[in-house]
Amino acid sequence: MDDASTVLYARNGEVHIAYETFGDTGTGEPLLLIMGLDFPMLWWHDDFCHALVDSGFAVARFDNRDTGLSTHFTSPEVSRPWRAQLGRSAPAYTVLDMVDDGLAVMDAVGWRTAHILGGSLGGLLAQATGLLHPERVRSVMSALALPAGSGGLRTLTYLRMSSMLKLARAIRRARTDDEQIEELVHAYTLMAAPGVGFDEDWARRTARRCHERAPQDPTATQRHMSSGRGVKLPPLSGLQPPLLVINGEADPLVKVSAGRATARAVPGARFVSFPGMAHSFPQPLWPQIIAEISKIARTDRQDLD
Repeated sequence: MDDASTVLYARNGEVHIAYETFGDTGTGEPLLLIMGLDFPMLWWHDDFCHALVDSGFAVARFDNRDTGLSTHFTSPEVSRPWRAQLGRSAPAYTVLDMVDDGLAVMDAVGWRTAHILGGSLGGLLAQATGLLHPERVRSVMSALALPAGSGGLRTLTYLRMSSMLKLARAIRRARTDDEQIEELVHAYTLMAAPGVGFDEDWARRTARRCHERAPQDPTATQRHMSSGRGVKLPPLSGLQPPLLVINGEADPLVKVSAGRATARAVPGARFVSFPGMAHSFPQPLWPQIIAEISKIARTDRQDLD
């Protein structure tokens, strides 16, 4: 498939995962993109995906379960979904299920192995995939993310709680279509601005595209946030694939110390932080980000010995 013109579906048990591809999936260097908490795959900018293809990659992006066109779940809504971060909300599924969703997409595309790039929650899922299924992973690229396995109160030390609370308050339970779209734009703005290259017009277009595909379910937040409950991953020090860690120095949600801790835990890992980068992949930094991605993708496993 040459472009993301068609939404296809992978299957993980009873769960259907919507995905799209860019480039020649048979000849390009395989790269799986995993989006973060609550956000569908369209928040991976189309032009960023095309730029990766121009650098020799074939790209697959997908809607995590409970987002976009993938299978959605139900649960009673709690007034403070952030309580799930402390394990006070029963999980509807786990990180392990979400890792398997990504592998199901790889299987559907025809990739036995791939590089894994994840942002935010997707970065944690990328780390978990490398830990649990190293035979499927060529390299791990974790961006804007916490260290896998940090859990509980330790997780909170890596987060900027004042910004997290602002983001929580931004969810107003909008009713009309336009209100829901503006709510998405506002949430993205809190994460991505003030950062270099913030593009509000693109954010609004993307929010509308996402809403037209599938209106956001506010209860999905608590389910995503509780997905780590009861899951004990292997130590990060045992990660076998090459690891690249990317953080934004202007990230209003995740402290740079989170990325440093992730890289410090893995022998041979590369850590890169970008001034002016918030909780997003801003277009002015794409050439530098893609250069780092290409560099780690060329790393031979033996280089880490």
